[in-house]
Order: sequence, then C-alpha cells, then structure tokens
Amino acid sequence: MSAETRMSHVTASARPWTKSLDRTVRRWLPALIIVLGILAVWEAYVRIFDVQTWLLPAPSAIGVALIEDAGLLRRHTGVTLSEIMVGFALALASGVLLAAAIGISRTLERALYPFIIASQTIPIIVIAPMLLIWVGYGLAPKVIVVALISFFPIVVNMVDGLKSVDRDMVNLMRTLGANRRQIFFKVQVPTSLPYLFSGMRVAIAVSVIGAVIGEWVGSSEGLGYLMLRSKPQFLTERVFASIAILSVMGIALFASVGIIQRLAIPWQRAADDEPEDLR
Repeated sequence: MSAETRMSHVTASARPWTKSLDRTVRRWLPALIIVLGILAVWEAYVRIFDVQTWLLPAPSAIGVALIEDAGLLRRHTGVTLSEIMVGFALALASGVLLAAAIGISRTLERALYPFIIASQTIPIIVIAPMLLIWVGYGLAPKVIVVALISFFPIVVNMVDGLKSVDRDMVNLMRTLGANRRQIFFKVQVPTSLPYLFSGMRVAIAVSVIGAVIGEWVGSSEGLGYLMLRSKPQFLTERVFASIAILSVMGIALFASVGIIQRLAIPWQRAADDEPEDLR
C-alpha cells in the first residue's frame, strides 16, 4: 500500500471525529461567547464604578478566591456533594417505588397521591428545623431535606409515564396472554423511562438547593455553611465562589443524568441527534 493510500485511509477514519468536533464547536461557541460577554460587562462595571468587593466582587476577584481558598472550598464541596448524592439516591428509590405502586393500583393512587402533593405545599424551611430536633445534627437532616425536595418530580413524571402507555400495545399483550405483571414490566416501565429521566434531571438540579437549605438551618460544614459564615465577615468573593461551585455542580449533575439517559434509553438517541436545522 502506497503512502498516499495510507494517508487517505487515515484521513477518512479521522473525518467523523473532525466533523463531530466541528459540530460541537458550532453548537457551543455562541453560548460561550455570550457567557464571556456577560463576565466582561460585569468586570467592567465593577472597575469603572469602583464597586467595593464586599458589595459586589468582580469575576476576577471570585477567581482569585477560588484559587486562594481552594482547599477550604474543596473540603466543603465534598460534604455538600455527599449530601446531594445520598439524598438523591433516597429520593430516587422512594420515588420509583411510590410511582410503581400508584401505577399498579388505582386505590393506592387515590390514597397516596394527595399526600405526595401535600408534601410539596409545606415550606421546606419550616420542616428543616424540626428535622434537627427529630434526628439530630449530622448528615441525616440534610439528606432528608434533599430527598423531600427531590422525590416529587421523580414520582409525578414516572406516574405520567406509566399512564402514557399505548392502549393498543396493552390490548395486544393481553391478546397474547400476558398478565398484569408482564404488562407492567414489559410495556409500562419501558414507556415511563423517558419521563422518569426527565423527573430525575429536575430532581438532581433542585437537590443542590435542598442541600444548601439543610446546611443553612443547622450544619458545621458544607458550602451552605461556608456561605453563611462568610457573609457576616464581608467575604463576599468567597460567597460568590461557593455559588459558582454550586452552579457548576448542578450543571455537571444535570448533564450526568442526561448521559445516563442516553445509555439507558438508546432508542431516544435518534431523536436527540437530529440536525439542528430540523428542530
């Protein structure tokens, strides 16, 4: 094989990766430009009008705080992330079980659904102090707060998915002799998976809020606690650094659920990968 032929094969094999990279750059470059523009305007505003750091720190000051307080922020980030992951896991397990029970039994739906809805009408800031009395300090009250905030979108979305099953498919399964259990696991559950992951994306995002609220009410560590301690000391740049970490954490967790969804529901990839000009 000649050198030209080998070079053409290498170029052809690399072309799909190049096209994918170009498509990714074209998709995200405008958004990146907008974000950088907002940060530039923010920086210019603080410098031009000489805004004090304790009132509104510039993005550069927040970046310096992220570097100088890296060890402190890393330690508290680990605590908050552990609260989020444990609370979200608890919310996912309880949410799926409740949704499955509601999807199987109309009686359970009438009995449980009002309590599920009512649980979201009580301000979490009222429940959180009571949890400190009931279960004490430590990880438990923060995990419960995260779970209480996160489980509702999981339950509601999965129940909607279980109810959205194609009736013709159910009738076909019954014609083939399938029982109620087989219909549930082979038809209803696969149909509900996209709805479940939609609820999980919402839940993982709001779980960050739940962890911070739990730390505000009673904690000695975590990013919420760090923000609470930094504000009276006028360390506003550290507060904004904590907010930036929480934002990145929420985006990363949201994206992680999306990646898991693409792996768990491969039949949705075609719809997700359709060209931008067709959307």
